[in-house]
Amino acid sequence: MHFTELIKTIKERREALQVTQDTLSELSGVGLRTVKQFESGKGNPTLLTLHKLSDVLGMEVCLKIKNVTPTK
Repeated sequence: MHFTELIKTIKERREALQVTQDTLSELSGVGLRTVKQFESGKGNPTLLTLHKLSDVLGMEVCLKIKNVTPTK
């Protein structure tokens, strides 16, 4: 999933649950400014921040690491 898709997915889930950015901030322990920056595409959240937000929204963050063979 690309970063823009991730932002869209989390924002849509928040809105579907009728949770405000302020409430998401309070429940997740993530600063309101961070939530707003993330949803506007200006922030670069850590994996911990994504975990906190997704936990409140009933979502799960999965990290996929691919082995890429270097080109010679």
